[in-house]
Amino acid sequence: MKPENVAQLVFFLRGEKVMFDADLAMLYGVEVRSLNQAVARNRKRFPADFAFQLTDDELAALRSQLVISKSSTSQASSRLRSQIVTSNTGRGGRRYLPYAFTEQGVAMLSSVLRSARAVEVNIAIMRTFVQLRRLMDSNRDLARKIEALEEKYDEQFAVVFEAIKQLITPPPEPPRRIGFHQS
Repeated sequence: MKPENVAQLVFFLRGEKVMFDADLAMLYGVEVRSLNQAVARNRKRFPADFAFQLTDDELAALRSQLVISKSSTSQASSRLRSQIVTSNTGRGGRRYLPYAFTEQGVAMLSSVLRSARAVEVNIAIMRTFVQLRRLMDSNRDLARKIEALEEKYDEQFAVVFEAIKQLITPPPEPPRRIGFHQS
């Protein structure tokens, strides 16, 4: 289980990086129902900042994003798309809103599920969250450096940009004269 594969299952919701119950159940090798029952039996271990159930609006937004998205051709996103799109069918599929687990909630799941596979999966997921955090931090650093360079060199390049704009602007057409013209 590679972090880059697990990273495809991490989504950004309510300002948090989360994983959905169906994806976690697949990774842990258990049924979604079993995973959610284990969480329900240990409700005190999963406060709202560890796990939460999606609202109808959040589910609708995810549905529309995943149905419209042409770039979501990966196995993970197509699996999630099928879970979310078919979840309102009435027969078969889900009969309740999905649960989302934050990084802390995923860590708590390993203590609730208590299997060798749960420990292995949890380690892979934690490594993925760490890599995502590092990546986000490096992107922030890069954005700050670019802004600093823009501020530093903005005045110097303003002249260059103005010259480029003048070069690419077509010259104005001479006014048309009305009447007869002699050459």
